[in-house]
Amino acid sequence: MTEQDDERMVSTETLNDDYDSPWKDAVEHYFPEFMVFYFPDAYAEIDWSKEHVFLDQELRAVVQDAELGKRFVDKLVRVTLLNGDENRIYIHIEVQGTRQTEFAERMFVYNYRLYDRYRRPIASMAVLADEHEQWKPTSYGFETLGCKHTLAFPVAKLTDYHNKVNELLASDNAFALITAAHILTQQTRKKNQARFEAKLRLVRILYQRHWNKQRVIDLFIAVDWLMKLPEWLDQQVWHEIETIEESEKMQYITSVERIGIAKGRLEGRVEGRLEGESRLLRKQLERRFGALPTWATDKLNSAAEQDLESWGEAVLTAPTLDAVFEDDATH
Repeated sequence: MTEQDDERMVSTETLNDDYDSPWKDAVEHYFPEFMVFYFPDAYAEIDWSKEHVFLDQELRAVVQDAELGKRFVDKLVRVTLLNGDENRIYIHIEVQGTRQTEFAERMFVYNYRLYDRYRRPIASMAVLADEHEQWKPTSYGFETLGCKHTLAFPVAKLTDYHNKVNELLASDNAFALITAAHILTQQTRKKNQARFEAKLRLVRILYQRHWNKQRVIDLFIAVDWLMKLPEWLDQQVWHEIETIEESEKMQYITSVERIGIAKGRLEGRVEGRLEGESRLLRKQLERRFGALPTWATDKLNSAAEQDLESWGEAVLTAPTLDAVFEDDATH
């Protein structure tokens, strides 16, 4: 089996579990905890009394025509350093779910593109959530005719925690729990009973910590997204939650939250599907018509599912890019 075949196999296996949505929300909700858990040295240099700002739209605008491989999460965050020298910098975060040959190159390309955009220091960091212990890229670059250009970046590897699940579950850090949930999800693939028991264990821990209601709900959503179960076992999880809330005299995940969680899960799936369809259509358009102008990428980024389907059919026969989008192309 070639490395390319292996990558396709890993990617196919991973599709059965939805990893990206819980990571996206958790990184935004608990960014300081993300940093202190995975990158403690960097965390110590940031002034957390100052606001940190997520710049997702700006990131997409900078790198939209340079996508190299699929990843779970990519985030751009503006932070302030403690040292006062070049104190406002940008952190580019990647959470990578599968082994990919182009991953390190993507880190390199995104880093220099972001520097070109902001002319400020860019710190690139990666969490590797795949299951290949030996795959741990930490740099990318080239050297030619005396010119050397290299990016070295810190990585956190989730397989390093495989033998520390109990320690993770004893921690109060949100990403210790999410890391444990991610590992347990991988370990219980196609093992519904084992996953059910692991999920119940995590749910009980959420209540045992006596965290505030919103934190419990946020982390439960992450666990629930990661650890998918058949409906009949999922109902047993909800029954256990009701039992815990009655015995603990606390009502955190009520029927209202339960409806909201189910709705959010559905919306997340739709959003993820649309993003994938938009990315595929953009590649098809570029293959036929070359680099896309801004008006075209803007349309793709804001398109409804019906639009993407219509354009996907038109790209097969349309003689020009304008013809794909018909009369509604505004540029």
